[in-house]
Amino acid sequence: MAGSEYFVLVLISNVGGSGSVKAVWVKGNGTDRMPMSRNWGANWQSLTALAGQSLTFGVTNTDGKTVVVPGVVPTWWKFGQSFTSSVQF
Repeated sequence: MAGSEYFVLVLISNVGGSGSVKAVWVKGNGTDRMPMSRNWGANWQSLTALAGQSLTFGVTNTDGKTVVVPGVVPTWWKFGQSFTSSVQF
C-alpha cells in the first residue's frame, strides 16, 4: 500500500479466473463503501483519508464475479506494507 494522508494506492495481484480486474471498492470501519479508480496497470486508488481504519475490499473481475475480502488490512497498517488474503475468485 502506498499513498499519503489524503489518498490510498493499492496493487492488486494474483487474481485468478480471467485475471483482469474490472472494478474495486474499499470500505473502512469508519466509512461507507466507495469505488476506487484505476491509477495505472493493477494499481487502484481512493482519494479518501483511510489511515487508522481497518479496510475491506471488493474486487470484480472482467467475468463479472465479485469477491469481498473483509478486514484484510488491520487498523494498525502503515504505508509501504503489504497484506495478503486466501480469498480467491
